[in-house]
Amino acid sequence: MLTITRDHELDPVLRPVELVERKGIGHPDTLCDRAAEEVSIVLSRYYREHFGAILHHNTDKVLLVGGRAHAAFGHGEVLEPIYLLLSGRATGIADGQHVPVGPLALRHTETWLRETLPHLRLPGDIILDYRIKPSSPDLVALFRRSGAPLANDTSFAVAYSPLSELEQIVLRLEHELNTPALKGRYPQIGEDIKVMGVREGEAIHLTLSVAFVARNTPDMDTYLDVKHALTRLCGEWAAEFTRREIHVAINTADLVDEGCVYLTATGTSAEAGDDGEVGRGNRANGLITPMRPMTLEAAAGKNPVSHVGKVYQVFARRIVDRTRAEIPEIRAAACAMLSRIGSPITEPQSVAIRVDSDLADAALRDPIARIVREVLDDWETVRDGFLERRWGLY
Repeated sequence: MLTITRDHELDPVLRPVELVERKGIGHPDTLCDRAAEEVSIVLSRYYREHFGAILHHNTDKVLLVGGRAHAAFGHGEVLEPIYLLLSGRATGIADGQHVPVGPLALRHTETWLRETLPHLRLPGDIILDYRIKPSSPDLVALFRRSGAPLANDTSFAVAYSPLSELEQIVLRLEHELNTPALKGRYPQIGEDIKVMGVREGEAIHLTLSVAFVARNTPDMDTYLDVKHALTRLCGEWAAEFTRREIHVAINTADLVDEGCVYLTATGTSAEAGDDGEVGRGNRANGLITPMRPMTLEAAAGKNPVSHVGKVYQVFARRIVDRTRAEIPEIRAAACAMLSRIGSPITEPQSVAIRVDSDLADAALRDPIARIVREVLDDWETVRDGFLERRWGLY
């Protein structure tokens, strides 16, 4: 059932305060999301290569237990390793053949961890473990059909468009700070970067937590010089999106006079300061936006075929993006979709769309209904996009 309503207050700039957060690629929660999603990707590719189709799995339960470390200027070491547990369900036997779920998951996790956290010693600084069990027979059965897959959960998803100035800024800052080019210029920067933005009226305040790599930071002067340079760069990047007043602060818990600043051995707080879990970090658009439509559903690690808690996140995003692109009179749009377990994913129980537009109902319904139908019918593109990491879930 498709419902279309008008909402002239979709734009968060109409509110006096806006809050936006992003947890960067080295944050423990983001690492858990990445771990869950990467296991899903490697299993999906294996299933497709060996059995001709993606088989049932949901590997969306990952836990990171932080370790213990010592970091000082010019030196850092992990004293007690991080523990990463991969968990969930996966098809372990198909057509009478054994699927090496555990070895696939562990080997692939080690590969992307080496790339993402170059200061982490593997093996040594982290213990990788898995407890992935066989899939439930009733959920496996939902895969055995031709045509559109049957939803293996009753769940909802939300999306909105466009991103606000503040949302674009928060995304940009974390991405820029974690680029190889900037790391080459400032090797002191670790991967665990969190950006918190608040817009109060016409002023934007950006507070960043940036983990510094101790062995690349020989002294306090180097630390403060790099911190100052990053503060200036963040202000310049933010200014590309807005004319509002911008204030940037980095590592505000530093006690410089006492020599206590944010140093890490590995570039992530997972070594000592924080734990992680799937679903506690960024939503499916890469942001945490408490003043926008937002779901607590964790998309990472769910199967890309029939788990609507995952695929509907992208369906909804494609619907609002196309709605704005193809109907210029729509200034902003939001979409909420609800599935029903056992029904085709292309037949949602409810699709509720809100638009900021002055167009009459008759001019809205037919083109939006067409867009919704085309997006749902294009479910194979969405499925394959997950395997290509096209949708930016974390």
